[in-house]
Amino acid sequence: MKIVRKDLVRNGPGSVKMVAVDSDDLWYAYNLIAPGDSVMAVTVRKVLREAASGGREAERIKLKLEIKVEEVADYDKEGSMLRIRGKNILENEHVKIGAFHTLELELQRPFVLRKEVWDSYALEVLQQASDPGASADLAVVLMQEGLAHILLIGRSMTITRSRIETSIPRKHGPAIAGYESALNKFFENVLQAFLKHIDFNVVRCAVIASPGFTKEQFHRHLFLEAERRQLRPIIENKSRIILVHTTSGYKHSLKEVLDAPNVMNMIKDTKAAQEVRAMKDFYDMLSNDPARACYGVKHVEVANERLAVQTLLITDDLFRNSDIARRQKFVELVNSVKDSGGSVHVFSSLHVSGERECFYFIDYFPRTP
Repeated sequence: MKIVRKDLVRNGPGSVKMVAVDSDDLWYAYNLIAPGDSVMAVTVRKVLREAASGGREAERIKLKLEIKVEEVADYDKEGSMLRIRGKNILENEHVKIGAFHTLELELQRPFVLRKEVWDSYALEVLQQASDPGASADLAVVLMQEGLAHILLIGRSMTITRSRIETSIPRKHGPAIAGYESALNKFFENVLQAFLKHIDFNVVRCAVIASPGFTKEQFHRHLFLEAERRQLRPIIENKSRIILVHTTSGYKHSLKEVLDAPNVMNMIKDTKAAQEVRAMKDFYDMLSNDPARACYGVKHVEVANERLAVQTLLITDDLFRNSDIARRQKFVELVNSVKDSGGSVHVFSSLHVSGERECFYFIDYFPRTP
């Protein structure tokens, strides 16, 4: 996300002008924008004009609107679009004040977000949005013949940095020459994406994962080319590039990557690994010592009042609550647990750890004496 202008007060009002550079930036916008905020952007609207014949004809025109958000209606990752519905609050000759309108936020199109309160959660999301790669713990090349995804797993989300797709002919008969050529071209495209998106000054390790022998083939290609071209980032970080078997080259196989012992050992003190462990610990405790585990808003609030919370697990959906007072209550709960020495994991539905379970609000804490 490109931040063009920022004029805000912590825990107070303010505005930020930003531009979504890729589809993952629209996910950050989805997390930032909440009912009660206002969003200003250029949009296209159909208006009726008097025609020379005396009738009326429709015309689509561009105009600037600012709406008071009532609903973040739809996040379309594939179409790279975020739809926001609300009432117009900006004087305009074509749209009346108070008229409903749906703004469509798209890539490379600036918009301004205004909030009455920029709380700690919103500021953290804004900081991550401005440099999501800086918080990445793990890079993954998830591949199979002809398909590869370059993924960064960071503090709050899994970012797809590149998708490479190449048609590979069958490895039989007269087509075998074409197979070798297509496979080498595919590996070269993946190598270029690897160099562009994976920064070993940031990530702990890079995983090459695939079914079959594709990962070994690409691993060999990677190091042969690194030696031939003297690609220092790859040569110097050879020990931090590891191989993992997965059942496919699609994103759902990330769960298999995080379950691999050699990967978990490399990233054991990162947020992604901590969240996987925290979820496992919660379910283990719920099964083996249920008196120490609790879930549900009221039970968690009581535990927090008694300063008994050791670890809080909470979903980011609660911070997009349409009730501003209720949303602020969850922000205060998170801050309270941190202030009393507890740890907090905010799970995102776009993060590989958050995709593992669909839950509302859970927490566990040690039994008090």
